Amino acid sequence: MIPKVDNIRIGEELEIVEEPSFTYSIDFGNNRIVKNIDGLEAMKQAIYLILNTERYKYLIYDWNYGIELTDLLGKDKAYVYSEFKRRIREALMADERITDVTDFLFETLNKNTILVRFTVHTIFGDVETSREVSV
Repeated sequence: MIPKVDNIRIGEELEIVEEPSFTYSIDFGNNRIVKNIDGLEAMKQAIYLILNTERYKYLIYDWNYGIELTDLLGKDKAYVYSEFKRRIREALMADERITDVTDFLFETLNKNTILVRFTVHTIFGDVETSREVSV
C-alpha cells in the first residue's frame, strides 16, 4: 500500500545541514582507536584513508571512495605522472569538505617509485601531504 501524504509543499526552501567531521582517531602504528578528533585532524585522517584505499576493491565502500592505483603498475612514468595527478584530485574531490587539490610536485625516488607532494584545501584549512606509487 502506498502511504498517503497530505502536506507536500513544492517550492518550499530546504535547510541544508552540514554533517560534522567528528570521528575516531586511528593509531595506525598500534592498530588502535585512541580518541575522537574533529576539524583539520579529522580531515588529515580522511585524506590518508582515501589515498590508501583502492577504489572498487572493498564492498564496504561505495564506488566514489578511494583511489585507483593498481593499474598504473608497469606503465610509462610520463603517463603515470599525469594519471596520478588526475586520480588523486578525483579521489579527494569526492569528499565535499575538500575544496581543491593543488601544488603537485613529482619526484622519482628510484627506478620503480614515484613520490608526489601536494596541498589539499579543505573547509578547515590546508593540508600538505604526499603519496608514493610503484610503477
